[in-house]
Amino acid sequence: MSLFLHAPLVTLIVFSFNDSRFSASWTGFTLEWYRRMLERNDILEGLGRSLLVGAIATVVATTFGTLLALALARHRFRGRRVVESLLYLPLVTPEIIIGISLLSLFVFLGVPLGLGTITVAHVAFCVAFVTVVVGARLRGMGRQLEEAAMMLGADEWAAFWKVTVPQLMPGIVSGALLAFTLSFDDYVITSFVSGSGSSTLPLVVYGMVRRSIEPSINAISTVIVVATSGLLLLADRAGRSAGLRS
Repeated sequence: MSLFLHAPLVTLIVFSFNDSRFSASWTGFTLEWYRRMLERNDILEGLGRSLLVGAIATVVATTFGTLLALALARHRFRGRRVVESLLYLPLVTPEIIIGISLLSLFVFLGVPLGLGTITVAHVAFCVAFVTVVVGARLRGMGRQLEEAAMMLGADEWAAFWKVTVPQLMPGIVSGALLAFTLSFDDYVITSFVSGSGSSTLPLVVYGMVRRSIEPSINAISTVIVVATSGLLLLADRAGRSAGLRS
């Protein structure tokens, strides 16, 4: 099963080094397609937009997701069950539905489509993922160290920053890496809320595929696969570290 799932990715990576432009068979090793990839301004501009949107969305989603996870784990308030239920909607709702709903909202509010709407959309669906990851870390944490710190003279703010945050950091890092990966890779939602001149890297790649199939697309896709796989691996290791320390 694992071989079946990963065979297309392996084939993609292998043929990104294929010397032939048109042949479906291996004709030799080359890095030419990676060089051509770096010479295309549309690819570099799309990459820059993806990195910018991903960085902003990650910071905002991680901040709000962490605060929301703390509120749900440490406080009891009216409507808490409703908030928890709404939190899981972005996780189970198809991306096309999220994209259409966000587009309708932006049109209703008269907000021009562009990098700003893409960033807001990415924050909207990344917050839920961060909250779930950080909340899982919180459930494995006790409050004994915080209580001990306050008994020794620390106020709640000092105990939060010097005791709670360091314990929570593996979960925060894991959630941030996951948020950036989701933002960087997203195509469906981004395609609905992007405007003219705001195409991110996935949109640029899709546009290239529609026009023609060339090996540089394999090179771009390989870079995306390697980068996102690395981020997911780091997120998984951060999550495992959180579990071992709890």
